[in-house]
Amino acid sequence: MAASAIPVVDFQKYGLNVADPTSVASEVLETTAREIYDVFSTIGFLYLINHGVEQRKVDDMFTASKAFFDQPVEEKRKCARVQGKNYHGYVALESETLNPERQSADLKEAFNFTPKDDGLTERVLDVLSIGLKLEDRNFLRECHSLIGNKGNITTLRSLYYPPLAGTVKPGQARCGEHSDYGTVTLLFQDDIGGLEVMNTDDVYVPAQPVPGAIVVNIGDLMQRWTADKLRAAKHRVLIPESELKKHQTRQSLAFFINPDDDTIIKCLDGSDKYEPISCLDYLNYKFSQIY
Repeated sequence: MAASAIPVVDFQKYGLNVADPTSVASEVLETTAREIYDVFSTIGFLYLINHGVEQRKVDDMFTASKAFFDQPVEEKRKCARVQGKNYHGYVALESETLNPERQSADLKEAFNFTPKDDGLTERVLDVLSIGLKLEDRNFLRECHSLIGNKGNITTLRSLYYPPLAGTVKPGQARCGEHSDYGTVTLLFQDDIGGLEVMNTDDVYVPAQPVPGAIVVNIGDLMQRWTADKLRAAKHRVLIPESELKKHQTRQSLAFFINPDDDTIIKCLDGSDKYEPISCLDYLNYKFSQIY
């Protein structure tokens, strides 16, 4: 299927091109908010265009990321993530199994770190608050106020899929079927492709790279927070069938946005469909399933 199987949303009215976001009335954003809500309540994935993030910065990040991953393994292991102690650092090949039903670990490497947010995250959260018809459009923004600081584990993850030179184990994937864990994910892809998203018919469709677009999707925590009104869709990256693509490097940058650690996730509609839980407790439970 074409890339259009995943909707495109224009963020021009509230992108980083808008110098003062407070100057934009909520009424101006209602159409965009309704579009985003409709997508997140169905397929759960969209392409965001006219967001204002400079492509030069994305390209520079991919260049720096590849330079790191091209180093010998023993060098990369010097800054390895310490399991159970922190979320930052290098994650080696075949360290994670995002789909526990697959017997073999994922064929990818990663590096996690905590960045300072550039403002786009807050704007996406504002529009999502409007789409959810919350009284205060700053509600979700305020629940994520510690991004980049202690007390919030929002993470920018650089993902690296090396060329497949050896034997692939039975049932192995580059990134097993899973849904993300937090509030929202902003994903920057290279031009190689490979990401697939489960649609509303439970069929995986390609999320082909769209030049200049950011892929945005909902995570499990947000699905729980909205009492299942929004959908955290499963997605995956399989082993390419093409011999050429098997020997290509694939990269992506995933910004996993999470609320502050002590935020209590309680159904926003007051339904109590799920028991209240702190963000940190919920995420630690999810992490325990993949390591």
